[in-house]
Amino acid sequence: MANLDSMLLASTDPDRLHDWYAAVLEPHSDDDVDSYRVLRFGHFHLLIDRRDDIGPKATDATRMIINFDVEDARAVAARMDARGTEWLAPLEDRDGSLFATAIDPDGNHVQIIQLSEAHRAAMAASES
Repeated sequence: MANLDSMLLASTDPDRLHDWYAAVLEPHSDDDVDSYRVLRFGHFHLLIDRRDDIGPKATDATRMIINFDVEDARAVAARMDARGTEWLAPLEDRDGSLFATAIDPDGNHVQIIQLSEAHRAAMAASES
C-alpha cells in the first residue's frame, strides 16, 4: 500500500512562495533541507523548490487544488487578506462548513476547509 506523504511545488521565486504558505497556513514545522523549503502540515509535507524551466505563474491552475483542513477558516482567510491574496471563491458557509479558494503567489489554487462537527460525524459514519 502507498501513502501520500508530500507534494513538490516548483517556483521561479520559492522564497516568496514559502513566505506566503508559512505566513497564512502556519505549518507544524518549517525546515530548509538541501535546496528545498519543507513545510509540514500534519503528516503531509509541502516541498518548495526553485525551477528555471517553468513560468512565473501556473498556467493550468484548475488541474490541481491544494486542500487544507483548518481549525479557523476565518482567521486563515484574514491572514490571506492581509497579504493581498486574490480569491477565486471567497469564504462561504455551506451548511455549517466553511470553504474558500485562494490563489497563491504563483497562481496555484489553495482551498481552505473548516468542516462542521455534523459533517465530520457524517464522514466518520460513512467510513465505518
